[in-house]
This record gives sequence, C-alpha cells and structure tokens, in this order.
Amino acid sequence: MPERSEPERTDPLLSFVRWRREPVAVQTVRSTVAAVIAYVVALWLSSEPAPLTAPLTALLVVQVTLYATLTTSMRRVNAVVVGVVIAIGFSALVGLTWWSLGLIILASLVIGRFVRAGEFVPEVAISAMLVLGVTRVAETAWDRVLETLIGAVVGLLFNVLFAPPVWVQPASESIEDLAGRMRRLLLNLGEEVTGHTPVPEAAARLHEARKLDHDIVQVDASLRQAEDSLRLNPRVKEGLLFRVVLRTGLDTLEISAVVLRTMCRTLTDLAKARTRESLFPPEISAALRDLFRHMARAVDSFAVLITTQVSVNADEAEERLVKELAASRASREVVAHMLLDAVQEHPRQWQLHGALLAEVDRILDELDVEKRSQRLVEELDRQSREQREKYPLADKLRGRLRVGRTRDRTEQP
Repeated sequence: MPERSEPERTDPLLSFVRWRREPVAVQTVRSTVAAVIAYVVALWLSSEPAPLTAPLTALLVVQVTLYATLTTSMRRVNAVVVGVVIAIGFSALVGLTWWSLGLIILASLVIGRFVRAGEFVPEVAISAMLVLGVTRVAETAWDRVLETLIGAVVGLLFNVLFAPPVWVQPASESIEDLAGRMRRLLLNLGEEVTGHTPVPEAAARLHEARKLDHDIVQVDASLRQAEDSLRLNPRVKEGLLFRVVLRTGLDTLEISAVVLRTMCRTLTDLAKARTRESLFPPEISAALRDLFRHMARAVDSFAVLITTQVSVNADEAEERLVKELAASRASREVVAHMLLDAVQEHPRQWQLHGALLAEVDRILDELDVEKRSQRLVEELDRQSREQREKYPLADKLRGRLRVGRTRDRTEQP
C-alpha cells in the first residue's frame, strides 16, 4: 500500500507540471491576459464604449512564440488598415446596399491578396463591412484602426516583456519518442528473425513501420514550433545552432525510418517465400538478432545526442553512439559472410538477402557521427549565407563592427 500511495500523491503535481509545459495551456493563459489588458487600455484611449476590436486583435496577435507574434501583428494591422481605407473610399461614393456590400467584399478579398495579408485576408473584408455599416464612417474607421493598433501593440509588448517559453523540450521529447518507437521495432525484428515467422506477423511489423510516417509528421510540427520559439527570443543565445541540430537530427531519423520500413518489407517478402520454414538458419538468426540490438541502441543514442543540450551528456551519448555503430558494423560483417555462405549453398531469394544488407548499411551510414558533423557544418553555412543574402545591410554593418573591433585590438599596446 505505501508504494501505491506515493505515486498517487505525486500524480497531481506531475499533471500540473506537464500542463504548464503544454503549448496549448500556455497559449490559453497568455492570450487571455493579453486580451484583458488590451481591453483596459482601449477603454482608456478609445472613445468607443465597448472597444472589443482591441482584445480581439490581442487575442489573435499573441501567439505561442515571439517570432509568430511579430509576423502576425504586422499582417493583422495591415489587413485592418486596408479594410478601413476601402470602407472610407466606398462610403464617399455609395451607401450600404446589397450590391455595394458584395462589391466591397470582392474588392477587399482581392486587394487583401495583393497587400499580402496572409491568413488575415478575410479580416480586410470584415473590417470594411463593419466600418461601412455604421453611420459615422470616419470616426468609426479611425476608432477601429486605433483599437487594432492598441491590441497589436499590447500583444507585442506582452510577449517582449514576458518572453514566451522555448519549446525545445517538447520537441526533444517528441524526437526521443520517435527514436524509441524505432528502437522497439528493431528489437522486435531481432526477435522475429529467430525461428519461423508467419506472414501475418511480418505484415504487422510492416504496418508498424508505416505508422512511423504519421509519427514523423507530428514530430515535425512540434519541431517547427520549437524553431519559431528560438527565433528572436531573448532567452536563447544560440538559437540557430539548436534549430540546426534538431532539424538535421530529425531528417536523419526520417530517412532511417523510411529505410526501416523497406527493411520490414524485405523481411515480409522473405516470410512469404518461406512459409513452412525459418527465415534464416539458427546461427544466422542469432547474428541478425545481435545486429538489430546494436542498431536499436545506436538509434537511441543518436536521439539522446541530438536532444541533449548539456555538453557532458552529449559527449557520453556520442561515445555510446560510436560504440554501438562499431558493434553494428562488426555484426553486419559477420551476417554478410554467413549469408554469402548460405546463398552459395542454397541460392534462394538471394536478392532479398542483398537488399537486407544494403538497408542495414544505409541506416548505419545515416547515423554515422562524422556524417552528422558534416551535415551540421553544411546547414550552418547555408543558414548563414541565406541570412546574409536576405539582410545585406545588416551583414555589412556587422562586418564594419568586426573591422572596428579588430583595429581597436591592434592599436592597443
């Protein structure tokens, strides 16, 4: 009984901690607080008795990340201002009729595309209709612009003063969970190759491998949120490095998952060809089981390596990864020689044996430490080059600052 009572006491605490780390929960609290603040400020500055446009704007502007807040604020303010200008122009020419309403909606949606309002294109038409539908068009128009600006500024300042969390940990957990599923699948394959494998059992493994595609889509969405949370965030000093490490790591796992699915297909075809016997002789089965176990540990070590931000833990994970990759390659050589001898004696389904070895080689090559380092360097160079091309003035300014610092250092005695 005492052993059960402890988890029961800690469950609410664990649930609260997990709730605080959920992006949806954080977004709900932050948006509510920002909307209330925007409404209070609008009551003070606007002449409207119920300036609901301000909290509505703050509600939509305050996103989970600071980067998304900045981009959303600009697009939303742009959409509202364009809609108000359209309404003022139409009010000077025509009144509110069924045909003028249709015409202003059409014009607003078309112009919204040209001004790049993004997902706020309907907001252009909404703003135009709301302003056109009142009697005091000019006063209401500028009140709506003022409320929108208040909501956008409050939302932006809210995220600047209260920096949103960095969502690297949820993304890291998603990557580790994906690697854990791949690890379990490899271990199951190691058990599958020992003894007789019915076709339905092999097909179930193939179905499990295909489900990894859906898992990768979910992990990719979590990683994109983490990447946005690292951009322009004052809490992060090396955001680019974190983004590149996680992104390249997920790319590696995605390629490995595709090859793993192909491997399951190869074993399924082999099970269909050998319905009344074992997939492999006992000695080859034992060697394959050792190979899959080492590969499973390598995948697990790779996930720990790319998601660990502490250098000591990263070094330990890299050492384990190098060790497991070396053991995997050694086991692969043993399996290759055994399969070659077996094929020379009984050349049945030799192409499936070769395909299995090729798929093992591909996964081991993707997980290679040197290849990972090369990818990191290439991706960092590409990101830096794109930043220089996108912001040439900022790059020139940074270059001049570097030259000035170098001169100051050389002139010092």
